Amino acid sequence: MVFFYCNTGGIKSIPTSLLAERDEILSLFKRCDVDNNRKLSWEEVKAGFRALQSRFPAFRTQRAFKVADKNGDGFISEAELDELVDYVLDCYQGNVALRLIK
Repeated sequence: MVFFYCNTGGIKSIPTSLLAERDEILSLFKRCDVDNNRKLSWEEVKAGFRALQSRFPAFRTQRAFKVADKNGDGFISEAELDELVDYVLDCYQGNVALRLIK
């Protein structure tokens, strides 16, 4: 999860544009769950990166699984989805809306 800390020790509010991008990414990957089992397979995550116009969707998928698949079962569950979204935000830093294919 992404947090922004102030010098005063408090947490700054997250910009609304970042929250909107988080919601878009979350929605994108939930739409990629074509078999509706509430888990994302390798191919479903790869399809999400294709929708984000990744130049190397297989590489991004491999990295995403290393970051997000905490239990190592080969799927990204709903509990692990936040880690996937954080990884995508780190990769595309503010350019998610421009990459989404409508």
